[in-house]
Amino acid sequence: MAMNHIRSLRSVVISKEVVGVRTFAAAGGKAKKGSKGGASADAPKASSLSKEVKSSTTVGANILKDGTDPKVMVDADYPDWLWHLLDKRPALSELRRKEKESLPYEDLKRYFKLETRAGIKENNSIKAKN
Repeated sequence: MAMNHIRSLRSVVISKEVVGVRTFAAAGGKAKKGSKGGASADAPKASSLSKEVKSSTTVGANILKDGTDPKVMVDADYPDWLWHLLDKRPALSELRRKEKESLPYEDLKRYFKLETRAGIKENNSIKAKN
């Protein structure tokens, strides 16, 4: 019975028109004359803001409908923790090499968090193999 299905499939001829490349309609239904796929519409527009405004305000940070963009303050006006957000923290392999008693509280907390996460990943991989 399977041979009959294979023979019938061999007789089916697929033309190039049926299998052709999928295309999408241009935005708005009609393509503009002389345009090449609307690439010029996607290009970023030149900014109409002056350099003074760009350097004194955080452009685009306003989330309120009637609000204004916040002004940039002096570095001393921001909290200290803000400047440490992008600091590199030690990886699990580095924390494993150090003595646990000598680690600061934040590193110790990070060590246990990463160790727990690694244990969960290992258990999940063992269960996935079975």
